Amino acid sequence: MEYKPPFTLNENIINTLAEISELVGKISILHKETLSPKLRRDNRIKTIHSSLAIEQNTLTEEQVTAIIDGKRVL
Repeated sequence: MEYKPPFTLNENIINTLAEISELVGKISILHKETLSPKLRRDNRIKTIHSSLAIEQNTLTEEQVTAIIDGKRVL
């Protein structure tokens, strides 16, 4: 039994799909620029803290943040 979709592709459908794809791409780029640096930084800090904890290092997340910011930690 062969599947037959309930529609046929035409130029209008393809153009609409292209417009939607373009808009999704623009939104993704705008959204990425506004949120991504903060999320990446937070994730980087948590990853470093977790790696240090595995190695029995007692630095807190705040201390790791300070080190990344170039501050001294005693």
